[in-house]
Amino acid sequence: MTRTRFLAAGLLLAAVVPLAACGGSGDPLAPATSAAGATGGSTGAAGSVTVGSADFPEAALLGEIYAQALEAKGMTVKRQFNIGSRETYLKAITGGEVDVLPEYTGSLLNYFDKNAKVTAPDEVFAELQKALPQGLSVLDKSAAEDKNSLVVTKDTAGQWSLKAIPDLTAHQAELSIGAPPEFKTRQQGLVGLKSVYNIVPNEFRPLQSQATVEALKNGQVKAANIFSTDPSIAANGFVVLEDPKSLFGSDNVVPLVRTEKADALKEALDAVSAKLDTPALADMVKQVVVDKKDAAEVAKTWLASS
Repeated sequence: MTRTRFLAAGLLLAAVVPLAACGGSGDPLAPATSAAGATGGSTGAAGSVTVGSADFPEAALLGEIYAQALEAKGMTVKRQFNIGSRETYLKAITGGEVDVLPEYTGSLLNYFDKNAKVTAPDEVFAELQKALPQGLSVLDKSAAEDKNSLVVTKDTAGQWSLKAIPDLTAHQAELSIGAPPEFKTRQQGLVGLKSVYNIVPNEFRPLQSQATVEALKNGQVKAANIFSTDPSIAANGFVVLEDPKSLFGSDNVVPLVRTEKADALKEALDAVSAKLDTPALADMVKQVVVDKKDAAEVAKTWLASS
């Protein structure tokens, strides 16, 4: 699929929790020294920026991390989180309603170039830079990766002897898949399952947010598209099916920016990407979704400790 996630977006609050000023240093994540930087107000040179996100908890959490890192550098930041699916939020950034939002390299590349064949992280990033339309750029990618995955319950994995996606071939007559609506028409979705693995499910159920997880738990679908940092996988003992032909490829977290804002945002957001890895991201998502912590506080704590 690409990136439209499934847990309730309303869990993430857009509360502003500015970082305390602590003097100039060589650390790009260090807050600005000015009083305006300490309060999130703009300094004359820093300017203002609107940070957006897709409508799932991880995306809004990443948006909050970006927002606080930029505020620490003295920028005035407006938050516009939980905009919607990729089709919707790309219109917002190309239209100038937002300036930056967290994206995922492989999914974004596949959106702009459905014939892309690369799967290795650096190759995907290089091709993505070529595929972006005029006016959009990406800053440095992070090591953090949250990939599309196809998961089943432990019972289904045992009953059908499932370890990898190709194992579903023998069960297509019984196979129902739950995923967001756009999974139906995307390469990283039903289109790719057919072209890469020759798998066509008997039923596709378009579902959003927590409904996907619940449908899998309740047996209403036999498989579901859930992302790899989603805490519901470990919490429910779901089995992630191996993807030997790399249908879902690499999906590193990367800031997507309007090109005209890239220079102003690069220092702070490249520093975030340099420190963000998959375990840290998965832990923060768990804190927000499972532990019910405020996303702004989770972001603030990570930025302070990274």
